[in-house]
Amino acid sequence: MPEGQKDLTEEVTLINTAKTDPEAFGLLYERYVERIYNYIYFRVGSVGDAEDLTAKVFFKALRNIGGYRHMGLPFSAWLYRIAHNLVANYHRDRSKMQEISIENLVVVDKSKTSAPEHLMEEQQQTAFLLNLVNDLSPQKRELIILKYVQKLSNEEIGQILGKTEGAIKSLYHRTLVELKERAKKYSDVRIL
Repeated sequence: MPEGQKDLTEEVTLINTAKTDPEAFGLLYERYVERIYNYIYFRVGSVGDAEDLTAKVFFKALRNIGGYRHMGLPFSAWLYRIAHNLVANYHRDRSKMQEISIENLVVVDKSKTSAPEHLMEEQQQTAFLLNLVNDLSPQKRELIILKYVQKLSNEEIGQILGKTEGAIKSLYHRTLVELKERAKKYSDVRIL
């Protein structure tokens, strides 16, 4: 049996056990809490709110796990869907968009030591790319976070956003085209 299929079979067994044994659900919690928290934190930008919403995701999952049906996708897709809905409610209830600025994220290449001018150039390029992503619509920005930060498949992203895999591929393509056009437009304006 291939490794991925073995993992999925183990996960399904754990889910079925968790339907009657809360300790088994604790194992699912430990497996996914960090990923779900990171996803929520990137969407709300507040440690406290991210912690509260993460707790609500797992409380809701525990309360509804009896109705969970395995449909070939990882359990995490269901958790991301719950998180997505709670984050949408959070923003709607607050009626203002408060997101973490990804401009403050620091991407450090520790694999090699570089000259200061090379590091400065990399920092400028990173800041430029993060500004481009930050200027995207909330849906496109979320797609980029799910694809590149969370490293989810199109199928999993579709499950989370309530769209077909084809719609995600199309949105992904449009997002990349938009990023490329913006990069060309603003590349001449960048600090040299």
